[in-house]
Amino acid sequence: MFTSKQRSKLRSLAQSIEPIGQIGKGGVSQNMIESFSQALENRELIKISVLNNSEEEAKWVAVDLAEALNAEVVCTIGHKVVLYRKSNKKGVEHIEF
Repeated sequence: MFTSKQRSKLRSLAQSIEPIGQIGKGGVSQNMIESFSQALENRELIKISVLNNSEEEAKWVAVDLAEALNAEVVCTIGHKVVLYRKSNKKGVEHIEF
């Protein structure tokens, strides 16, 4: 879990990034989970859009994705989900707290 200061820093960093994927009517597929996991390894912080035609609300998608990806939910704002996972990959610029 994050402290409020850490969460605030991650939220401010997330404002400037574009969503890397969209979740729609079909929900979350295994391919999506794999690509989101790879993105987390490369970036540590990702943003995902939950489309209006999705059967689930963004906050529930966030919880499910975080569990599947072994990541932390930073926040859900409207239809956007922000996730964080520290990367184990060498050469990745880590987010400093």
